[in-house]
Amino acid sequence: MTDLRVITTDGADAILEEAAVQDLAANLRGPLLRQGDGGYDNARKVWNGMIDRHPALIARCAGVADVIAAVRFARTHELLVSVRGGGHNITGNAVCEGGLMIDLSPMKSVRVDPVKHIARAEAGLTWGEYNRETQAFGLATTGGVVSTTGIAGLTLGGGLGWLMGKHGLSCDNLLSADLVTAAGKFLTVSADEHPDLFWGLRGGGGNFGVVTSFEYRLHPVGPVLAGMVLHPMAKAKEVLRFYRDYARSCPDEALAAAALMTSPEGAPVVAVIVAYIGDLAAGEAALAPVRRFGSPLLDTIAPTSYVQLNTLFDAAVPYGGVQRYWKSSFLKELGDDLIEILIERSAKMLSPMSMVLFFHLHGAAARVDRNATAFGLRDDQWDYDVISQWTDPAESANHVRWTREFWTAVEPFATGEVYVNHLDAEEATRIRAAYGPGYERLVALKNKYDPTNLFRLNQNIKPTV
Repeated sequence: MTDLRVITTDGADAILEEAAVQDLAANLRGPLLRQGDGGYDNARKVWNGMIDRHPALIARCAGVADVIAAVRFARTHELLVSVRGGGHNITGNAVCEGGLMIDLSPMKSVRVDPVKHIARAEAGLTWGEYNRETQAFGLATTGGVVSTTGIAGLTLGGGLGWLMGKHGLSCDNLLSADLVTAAGKFLTVSADEHPDLFWGLRGGGGNFGVVTSFEYRLHPVGPVLAGMVLHPMAKAKEVLRFYRDYARSCPDEALAAAALMTSPEGAPVVAVIVAYIGDLAAGEAALAPVRRFGSPLLDTIAPTSYVQLNTLFDAAVPYGGVQRYWKSSFLKELGDDLIEILIERSAKMLSPMSMVLFFHLHGAAARVDRNATAFGLRDDQWDYDVISQWTDPAESANHVRWTREFWTAVEPFATGEVYVNHLDAEEATRIRAAYGPGYERLVALKNKYDPTNLFRLNQNIKPTV
């Protein structure tokens, strides 16, 4: 082996001596990978196929001790650091170029306490894996809407999901977290221990350390009523008007989303996607207006398990290999003028895999005090996403341009706020918009826990010290 060329935290090239690499490897229980090693290429692949970066080293952490060793090593050698949980974020910040990638994905233990309704889960889990364990006891925590999303990134950014109307966001159900700071110190963080940091972890992303495990509140969740109703795009105006009014009238137990997309048969369609978390008979009554409206092409609404509900979008956003770019905002209203623009722009989608999605934030998630957590976007509103997906990298420029132009056309109707988990890699100027008045409080936390900005590959809150 020869000395290793690396990238430092300030972006400069440096040489890492082989002896130092071997010393780190000897202090890890999990493997330390570099380019050419078996498993290296698989470990650096993430959900967004546009991401093709090559870390100098990948520490495949087997436990907390490995994370502490990796953080201390990166700090000592001033290495660029990235942290991978589920690897599902659009930006690909989980993978660095030329630095040290701290890979938490092997850390997948879950312990469910069915009496206290609490689960302790390691940071490498996806929501599909977590749900499988908790649903064995008829319990669940608000998670994402795609089963391959990691629990760590989603929770740290807020955590919109199917249960949010009834039980709040993922971060609202976080009871405590174990974390390794930039100094390599291990902390347990909760409302009683380091409460300032606990506030920041619930929406502030990966800015303050490496969270190695999460303790969640669980809720009884049995069979659910869920599915989608498809209408032809020619009826999109009527359907979106109906959806706008229906979503606003939903009880807490229901979540209503909508999409402008292409059907598996290749036809442009508008979809209303619904889920009712509770008594199935009550769900039939609550979802009946969706099923009665218009003359749908397809109605898949039926009783199902919560585990299956969490896979409803999986086929539309398959993991790995697909090129992806998106832009997102919040909308307080879906007015008729806006609906016209959405339909007109959607008619010019460049790929049958692309779509425009709306998720309605309401109920319990909207009743939390906006100052209670770092995620402060607590209004009754829609998270709206323009998602481009394609397979040929040579077509990337056209898809990126289409997405940006679509978003620019809609932005005059938006609130100016944005869900931090849906920011793309170019949007550092919008990070303040994700936090509003809470941003300065997050800067103070960054100054306290990561003043050198070791954890910078995220939607970065820059320290000011």
